[in-house]
Amino acid sequence: MTELTWQGKYDKNGKKKAPLRIALPFQTIETVNESAQERIRTLDLFAQGKPTEWRNRLIWGDKKYVLPAFLPEFAGKVNLIYIDPPFDTGADFSFTAKIPPHNPTEKANMTSFVKQPSIIEQKAYRDTWGKGLDSYLQWFYETVLLLRELLAEDGSIYVHLDWHIGHYAKAVLDEVFGYENVRNDITWKRSHAHGDTGQGATHFGRVTDMILFYTKNDNQKWNSQYRPYTPEIINRDYKYIDEKTGQKYRLMPVDGPGGSTKGNPYYEFLGVKGYWRYSKKSMQELYEKEEIVLSSTGKSLNRKRYLKDAKGTPITDLWDDVNRISPTSSERLNYPTQKPESLLERIIKASSNEGDLVFDCFCGSGTTAAVAEKLNRRWITCDLGRFAIHTARKRLLSNPDVKPFIVQNLGKYERQHWMNHEFNNPQDRLIQEKSYRNFILNLYHADKIDGYTWLHGVKKGRMVHIGSVDAPVSLGDVRAIIQELWKKGGNNGLDILGWEFAFELNETAKQLAAENKVDLKFKKIPREVLDKRAVEQGDISFFELAALDVSAKVHKKTQRLTLTLNNFIIQPDDVPKDVMQAITHWSQWIDYWAVDFNYHDDTFHNEWQSYRTKKAPVLELSIAHYYQQKSKYTVLVKVIDILGNDTTKLLDIVVA
Repeated sequence: MTELTWQGKYDKNGKKKAPLRIALPFQTIETVNESAQERIRTLDLFAQGKPTEWRNRLIWGDKKYVLPAFLPEFAGKVNLIYIDPPFDTGADFSFTAKIPPHNPTEKANMTSFVKQPSIIEQKAYRDTWGKGLDSYLQWFYETVLLLRELLAEDGSIYVHLDWHIGHYAKAVLDEVFGYENVRNDITWKRSHAHGDTGQGATHFGRVTDMILFYTKNDNQKWNSQYRPYTPEIINRDYKYIDEKTGQKYRLMPVDGPGGSTKGNPYYEFLGVKGYWRYSKKSMQELYEKEEIVLSSTGKSLNRKRYLKDAKGTPITDLWDDVNRISPTSSERLNYPTQKPESLLERIIKASSNEGDLVFDCFCGSGTTAAVAEKLNRRWITCDLGRFAIHTARKRLLSNPDVKPFIVQNLGKYERQHWMNHEFNNPQDRLIQEKSYRNFILNLYHADKIDGYTWLHGVKKGRMVHIGSVDAPVSLGDVRAIIQELWKKGGNNGLDILGWEFAFELNETAKQLAAENKVDLKFKKIPREVLDKRAVEQGDISFFELAALDVSAKVHKKTQRLTLTLNNFIIQPDDVPKDVMQAITHWSQWIDYWAVDFNYHDDTFHNEWQSYRTKKAPVLELSIAHYYQQKSKYTVLVKVIDILGNDTTKLLDIVVA
């Protein structure tokens, strides 16, 4: 067998290196667009041990962990996969962040800047292209191996590439799916002109991408697609007009090619003898409908084919009728790799049916999920980029008929796996936790201290606490830390580092700290800590948490709750200083906010949201909600800033 090899494909024993296969459980962090009734029904089904209704999934995480996590539940169950993996060695995860206007009249002067990729996104890029083509091919090989396992027996996969890497990828796909299972090498003419053929160019204009279409077997689902007839075809072929209906039609022969060898019947009709496509009974029925026409010579028969019944011209493997998204298109989201919805519509219609499951593990701007939703398919999509997930969520919510969906990640389970893998003595939890804390202290450039339970280090005269990988830092933790700090004496500066923090902690804990004359700062342990290469290069930064001020007023007579955003304080460490001058009001940091009006200390249920769009760049800062019953309620407010980071606020409400 002909095989493409590369450095890293085989281990030292001559065996092919296999992808990671650790099935970590997913954490649902948000349920979007679910009604109160649906929420109650889901809880009831769960309590009874019955399967809950399907929810489409938007997942933030590294495909290295996400794909194997899917296998226990979805192996052999995905009907269609579309992927648009990175195929340009100059690509990255940067995006253009816009500073929205405080006043609608300022729209024309909207400021923007390029947000550089996070370290975890840079890590993904390095893993893909770090060793050039060799590392890309190994990454691609491991990815499609897992994708094939997810694919149903009648499933299809479309891989979208370009001239940089497509010919190499085809060899890998031939190996994984089988040379006999390639169906098409589709050429998409995405542009009719290109800027790379200007003065000094030494090549033809690059205006096409390739889409490789494979199936798992030879019994894949298939629905032929057609494009509308051009005026030229209509004028040429449909040149007759029915006198009774005024409908255009063409004449098609009804004789049976191949004669008796093809099983066509022989008989005489309207004085013409021959082999026919139809039985004599069917021919008579068509004649009575006035669809059979005898030629002027009386020697042949034809059937009327009306233009209104024509499907169009069958689609070939040259797609030159799907244009890329123009700068003025309503679809345009200013996402660098965004593909037109019409492209995904063709693929999804051709290779799936309503209710089928569509999967895209390179979510980007969310085109696959958005189109699958409109076509009544189930969908799962994931991405490593936080901004991609946020862009996709807003895009899905722009569909007024979007069904409820959930947002998930691997959360603490990924961190637990990292901790057990990275540090010695997993059997001895105390030794393992000490090694973990020392590791984080080192990244934070703090010195470790011994003899304390809650205080783990010191940096520039400030004491440092390292939060657990398993649980968020709680108010009880903060009380214990402050108490131990007071017993120690000598320092009133305190930095608490954590992966996650309990709701409201940034406000309530700082009040507690102020009462005890402690200068407290909460800092997020970044996900980049999980990447050994980022650690080795010193690419780790700890940022202080943002703070959100929300007021709540209850109108007793109408049982109306009014929530108002009053302030949002952010530490914009990665925003250029000159761009900061464009911020004239705190609300310009906010891109989106949502509310769960009846939070039950479980998943955040997004019951209402306001977000900025190209057409409506101004954000609502206040919302009224009416409760049906008098009771005590917990309200959770979530804000997502223009960089894709989220901040939450918990409120206790009494409707009496």
